[in-house]
Amino acid sequence: MQQRIGRVTTGDGAELAYASIGEGRTLLYVSGWLSHLELSWQLPEERAFYEGLAEGCRLVRYDRAGCGISAPSDHAPSLAFELEQLDAVAALLAPEPFDLVGVSMGALVAAAWAAAHPDRVRRLVLYGGWVSGAELAPADVRDHVLGLIESHWGLGSDVLTDIFAPDAGAAARAQFGRYQRASSTAATARALLALSYELDIGDVIDKVRTPTLVVHREQDRAAPVAQAVALAAGIPGAGLVRLPGRSHLPYAGDTHAVVAPIRRFLGLRATRSGGRLLTPRQIEVAALVSEGLSNREIATRLGIDERSAEGHIERILLRLDARSRAQIATWYAAHRDELG
Repeated sequence: MQQRIGRVTTGDGAELAYASIGEGRTLLYVSGWLSHLELSWQLPEERAFYEGLAEGCRLVRYDRAGCGISAPSDHAPSLAFELEQLDAVAALLAPEPFDLVGVSMGALVAAAWAAAHPDRVRRLVLYGGWVSGAELAPADVRDHVLGLIESHWGLGSDVLTDIFAPDAGAAARAQFGRYQRASSTAATARALLALSYELDIGDVIDKVRTPTLVVHREQDRAAPVAQAVALAAGIPGAGLVRLPGRSHLPYAGDTHAVVAPIRRFLGLRATRSGGRLLTPRQIEVAALVSEGLSNREIATRLGIDERSAEGHIERILLRLDARSRAQIATWYAAHRDELG
């Protein structure tokens, strides 16, 4: 899949960038705290997650104001401004109802928008969300994290990476730390995280009339699972899927476990990869590449012809956005423990 980038302007003049991939019924995705449409597409794990969601539909994402490739804005972060931005992107979509997915802070924005626009949303998925930001962590912990971001964005993002993606490998976690720093300034990052802690949609969720699925990892280190239980209990008829894992980011850890129930709920067919980065056979080939084997040696080891081995390596290079066998070997070494 290749993503297509476009621009849209809110009613108050904020310019947002959005990206779409795939074809079919629209699935609009509201990201969490920070995003970067271009850099996220270059991270193999995150790209695999989006491709897993987009198979058989059109996935639309956007960078909120001040993040990624969207323009800075003078607006102070608020739920009202978040809803205004979602309004602008939703206005681009066909008049038919679309599916809406909100992740982390985006879950609260998506739920509030769905409550206000019951005729526009066909199905609603909330991953890693909460009802009250004040319940995410004690006040002193929240103040400490915000202070780290304000005084040392580099250190602050490393701490947050440990909170958001403890199940990711060392290479992926280091990549995410750099990704955070490239996604916004320290001031914007702090202001948006402060908004996450301030948001409370307890007076809104009982107005959601859209069929809703809440998905959450049991040991999520950024958002307690109790908040997911409260979120599902507050939305009439909502279902709740509790998954193993500690990572808050949906594309860290077992991505397939996140993608599969979402696709089932949205009525989409199961994918062959389910959002996995590489197939089991491709992982085997990557392991042999890391041993320094040639295409002929890989073919002999696996009992396939040399042309098939070459084709597997070409597809691995594409999936990893890599340019050499050495990069495949580096990726495999960094993820060996996760791959089992």
